[in-house]
Amino acid sequence: MVEREPITVLCSEKGWLRAVKGHIEDTSEVRYKEGDRGKFVVRAHTTDRLIVLTTDGRFYTLACDRLPGGRGQGEPLRLMIDLGDEQEPVAILVHQPDGRLLVASNQGRGFLIEEAEVIAQTRSGKQVLNVIAGEQAAACVVVPPGADAIAIVGTNRRMLIFALDEMPTMTRGRGVILQRYREGSLADVAAFTLADGLSWRSGPGVRTEVNLEPWIRKRGQPGQKVPRGFPASGRFH
Repeated sequence: MVEREPITVLCSEKGWLRAVKGHIEDTSEVRYKEGDRGKFVVRAHTTDRLIVLTTDGRFYTLACDRLPGGRGQGEPLRLMIDLGDEQEPVAILVHQPDGRLLVASNQGRGFLIEEAEVIAQTRSGKQVLNVIAGEQAAACVVVPPGADAIAIVGTNRRMLIFALDEMPTMTRGRGVILQRYREGSLADVAAFTLADGLSWRSGPGVRTEVNLEPWIRKRGQPGQKVPRGFPASGRFH
C-alpha cells in the first residue's frame, strides 16, 4: 500500500525529473542545474500515475511513488523510460482513469482519445499519435467535462475555433486536420466550454474572451488573426 501524500513533480528543460513533497504554488525559488531551467510542473499525489507524451507520439507511464525525491536535482527522465536521444517530452500529466485527451502534431493533425487507452505497461511506451517524416507530436491537453469547443492557434498567430464533435475519438493514428497552415505550425490547442468563453494568461492575470464569433469556423480552416492582447508566446496557458 502507498500512503497518499501530495507531491510536486518538477521536470527541467534538459529532462531532469524529481518529486518534491507538498504542492508548491510558487516555483520561482526552485533551483536547477547550471544552464538548465524548469519546463514542467505537475501537482500530484504519491498514489497517482503520470502519463508522458513525447515528440515521436509515444505515451509512457510513471508511478508517482517511484519518482526520485527532491533533495537533489533528480534523475534524467531517459533513465526511467526508453526515450530516444532525439525525442523530447511534450506533456506530463496526472492520469485520470475516466479522462479524455486531445493529442495533436505540429502539422495541425490530431484526435481525441480516452485516457485509459494511453497507459503503457512497459518502459518502451505505447505508440498513439503516428507521425511522418518532419512531423512531431506537439500538444496533449485534457478535455474538461462539459467541453464543447476546440481552440487552436498556429505559430502564424491565426486562431480557429470549432465544435468538439467535429473531432474523431481514436485509439491510434495520425488523426484529422484541425487547422491548415500555409506558413508556420501548431503553437497550442485548448478544449473549453463555448458559453464560458476562451481564457488565456495575460501578464500576471487571466483574460477571458466571450465574443468568439469571428474565430468560429469548420475544422480544418486556417483561422483568423488572434485577438488583440493574445500572448506573444502563442499559448493559452
